[in-house]
Amino acid sequence: MSAAPEPPAQWHRVLTLLADISLFIGTRSVWTQAASHRLVVAGVISLCYASILVCGVLALVVRRARSLARLDLVVLVTAVTLALCTWVMNHGGSDEALLTTQAARELVAGHAVYGHPWPWLFTKGVALTPTVTGGYDFTYGYPPLAPLLTAPLLWLGHGGAPATAVSTGALVVGTVLLWRMLPVQWRSAATMVCLGFGFLPTYGRLGYPAITALALLIPVVVRWPRIGRGGRLGAAGLARAACLGAACAAQQLPWFLAPFLLAGIYAVRRGELGGRAAALVVARIVGVAATVWLLINTYFVVSEPGTWITGIALPLTQGATLHGQGLGDISLYFTNGSDRLDWYSHASLLLAAGLLALLVLFVRRLGPAATVLPWCAFYLATRSQDGYYLMMTPLWLAAAITAPAAEFAGAWQPRPRPLAGPHRRTALVVASALLVTPALVSAAVAATGSPPLKMRVTAVRRVSAYVVSGLTLRVTNVDGTALTPHFMLTSNQGSSMYWSLVRGPATIPAHTTVRIEIRPAHGRIALPTKPSTRLRLRAFTAAPQTLSSAYVHITPGTGAGAGPAG
Repeated sequence: MSAAPEPPAQWHRVLTLLADISLFIGTRSVWTQAASHRLVVAGVISLCYASILVCGVLALVVRRARSLARLDLVVLVTAVTLALCTWVMNHGGSDEALLTTQAARELVAGHAVYGHPWPWLFTKGVALTPTVTGGYDFTYGYPPLAPLLTAPLLWLGHGGAPATAVSTGALVVGTVLLWRMLPVQWRSAATMVCLGFGFLPTYGRLGYPAITALALLIPVVVRWPRIGRGGRLGAAGLARAACLGAACAAQQLPWFLAPFLLAGIYAVRRGELGGRAAALVVARIVGVAATVWLLINTYFVVSEPGTWITGIALPLTQGATLHGQGLGDISLYFTNGSDRLDWYSHASLLLAAGLLALLVLFVRRLGPAATVLPWCAFYLATRSQDGYYLMMTPLWLAAAITAPAAEFAGAWQPRPRPLAGPHRRTALVVASALLVTPALVSAAVAATGSPPLKMRVTAVRRVSAYVVSGLTLRVTNVDGTALTPHFMLTSNQGSSMYWSLVRGPATIPAHTTVRIEIRPAHGRIALPTKPSTRLRLRAFTAAPQTLSSAYVHITPGTGAGAGPAG
């Protein structure tokens, strides 16, 4: 008699079912949108609903592991189909997509890509990136791979559609690649994390170059501690090094991950081969990655070297205002500001360096988390958006499945004499604390800063009861240096457009009180109609970087008042 077929593990059934269920997220809204004017797309989505239901039943009843593995493929195909249908319905993109598409158009036309503002792209509804200088960033500020990939797709139309096609296509390819590279029983996890929850497809449809970088990093991260095993890269290792270089040429986030991966590879290979051989392996990886990166950037290095280098470094140097879900929220929302915003950036860099050092010291313990550690540093940055974490979560999954702790069991860990004596445990604890303390101190310095400007609304100019055309402010500079503030009025968590100065000094001397009149960017602004909505006046300065805030109470009709947060 033939042996009975191997039944699937129960956890495999559950994982397939969870991936299947995750496809429901956001599907109804797309179907509703398509049913009104794109019936073919709506029909395809309806078929996807049928596939989800059938897969849900089969995930619980199939008797063979091979059948469940085939069902994982059906769930993947359904997820890809839904992602493409959603792109068909929503492919206009965001500011990132518009900038990338415009950069591709300039490239095709033979014009410079970097250092040229394109303010006409930012029409109503397109997000702006305000800077502490009182302006906005209208230039392209990413490495050039995304525009190079977008250029052949410019025929898709106006707006950001070509760029969103690239990022969505990259996400689909990256998902399929991760699915294929994972062990059979874990493949539905790739479908769920990459396409199921809806987060990453949204970023793909917004045209984020980071999604392209993510797709290129997937083959790098899967089984990454095995790169260079035996001292040889081989064809697979060379391809992974090339993907790392290409990822660094797509967006800046891989720049932060690369040192952690290289440090981990060196430690693992040194434990296997010794220091010299490990250094040669890492040098080959860096050489291949740098060559690919340089090849992608060569045209821009030659044609516009000055603007190219400032352009690709722009996210690090642009001085964007506080935004995100990190520690900077203390100064943005919970206090009235800080005169030490620069220290958030210092804290972020110090934490990244400290975490890298911790990885080197404790690679056997922290090695499996090497793909997560770099993003912890962004929690202390001035731009701590959740997208920095969300867009790289497939790498967390890939490392969790293919780079477990066993891969680092023999890795080299440096133990200088002060850390190797009879009190080594205490010494290691002290060393670990010292590595992260500078970052924590810098963050505390930033968060405990005080607002350098005290602001009060003394008069309101109106067009009507609920429409304001100007404010008169009484501003006191309590700081010891002259400041040039730029004002905005916000009623929600985001930033708004800067108001222009109508009358009064642009620069306020130290320990001086002045009277200033400001006007909304478009000449008028409507007041919120809900009495519970709180208006907050914010003032940013660039040198030094500071933020001063005050809740203001502007009632409809005549009169105005100002006061502290209530």
